[in-house]
Amino acid sequence: MSEVVLDASAMLALVNGEAGSERVAPMIPRAIMSAVNAAEVTGKLADAGLPEDSIRAVVGGLGVRIVAFEDVQAFEVGLLRCRLARSGLSLADLCCLTLARRLGAPAVTADTAWQDVDAGVEIVTIR
Repeated sequence: MSEVVLDASAMLALVNGEAGSERVAPMIPRAIMSAVNAAEVTGKLADAGLPEDSIRAVVGGLGVRIVAFEDVQAFEVGLLRCRLARSGLSLADLCCLTLARRLGAPAVTADTAWQDVDAGVEIVTIR
């Protein structure tokens, strides 16, 4: 079973029971997420009013492996940002794509705008 890298939007779709969550659920046992995207998920859940202990239970309870964001990735993200400047992707989006490229794994997202982006990685949209 190969790894997949989750974007925050994919995890949020699962957590919130949104469209596409049924596609994300079977990926969870092999899912990896950048710490940057985990921070985005945490922030969105906090914005929705979830208390910290609930957020920790949700994010940690899924069993998604969270990977540290390192200096080498920072450099790669900066270069990718320059190359994809007109794409409208966020910094967190670029972190997800960079991690997927480093691992040779697909990037999984709910953001359909990613379909038009050539980041040198397979992109799986859940909607």
